Amino acid sequence: MKRVVITGAGTINALGQSVPETLEAMREGRCGITDLEFRDVDRLSIKIGGQVKGFEPEAIFNRQQLTLYDRFTQFTLMAAQEAITQSGLVFSGELAATTGVVLGTAGGGVSTWDDNYRSVYEDGKNRVHPFVVPKLMNNAAASHVSMQYNLKGPSFTVSTACASSNHAMSQAFAMVRSGMSKAMVTGGSESMLCFGGVKAWEGLRVMSRDACRPFSANRNGMVQGEGAGIFVFEEYEHARARGADIMAEVVGFAMTSDASDIVMPSKQGAARAISGALTDARISREKVGYINAHGTGTAANDKTECAAVADVFGTHADALMISSTKSMHGHLIGGTGAVELLACIMALRDGVIAPTIGYEEPDPECALDVVPNEAREVKVEYVLSNAFAFGGLNAVLALRRV
Repeated sequence: MKRVVITGAGTINALGQSVPETLEAMREGRCGITDLEFRDVDRLSIKIGGQVKGFEPEAIFNRQQLTLYDRFTQFTLMAAQEAITQSGLVFSGELAATTGVVLGTAGGGVSTWDDNYRSVYEDGKNRVHPFVVPKLMNNAAASHVSMQYNLKGPSFTVSTACASSNHAMSQAFAMVRSGMSKAMVTGGSESMLCFGGVKAWEGLRVMSRDACRPFSANRNGMVQGEGAGIFVFEEYEHARARGADIMAEVVGFAMTSDASDIVMPSKQGAARAISGALTDARISREKVGYINAHGTGTAANDKTECAAVADVFGTHADALMISSTKSMHGHLIGGTGAVELLACIMALRDGVIAPTIGYEEPDPECALDVVPNEAREVKVEYVLSNAFAFGGLNAVLALRRV
């Protein structure tokens, strides 16, 4: 089995349009959740979100590209450019033939769906653009990344709701670890912040109208976000031989299914995923210093996740730090685990633990160290990244400082 390291990272989200901007915002505990700005927002009862502001695709992509790129694909390509440039890899020959793209998204081209339903049903048009299907399909972003960077290896998209990115990164990790590929481009993206995308989530009655306050006793729901996080996973010896800057090492993962309820989380399913990641990484629970929580800010998720962590870590749970950066950038649904992996890298590389902002009242059912409101400088050796999705699908990654 090969060692797998991260040699490139890129992002665009409500906190910043690059990794340095995003990490600075996380250190400062800055909130990227603001009033939503798009057509018909006044018809919504939920009017806040982690929206990417100041993004002008017309200045980045030409007219032909915009015909093919939904907003989630635009985000992916921007983040991929940053990640691949940082990695220093140039894909040709055998490397190009074996390097692929595994990305996560829950909804794919939601804005394209929304625009075209509106065109047909509201405006009464009988024709849509011939490229609507290739624009909205879930694998569009992965396909465009593979085409732009000459990546001819295993490429596909994973769609498992809020665990999509962690599932995708787990598969990329497994491919590099097995020796199938020297490198993989992986992560995820989402852009559901349009009228139809938010209206659908309103129906679930799990959304907050004012803020995302994970683990706080007065939390009242999740807040949607949008954006992308893209990484280059590379075989350690390959990276070391070319003098690459190694950001962190991915050392294990686990995936489980609750097999119980389509929306209610299960403590047992989450605990099995956390425990499985430790087993796969071959580390004891005492070595983990930080967990980036799924931490949605809903009553059900937060107390269930804390109970699962307490079950797995026992007395060590009191020494753990666990925070949710969704309090800052919102819940990116299928892209959320990818952006949250940046907080894990920051913890390992910089010794800075991102805070859970908006924390106001202790909750006896969330009695862990949730790093409330202010970042903390602490060196940690191992971290976990949790993702627990609707449908009862769980994916946990384990990373190590290099």
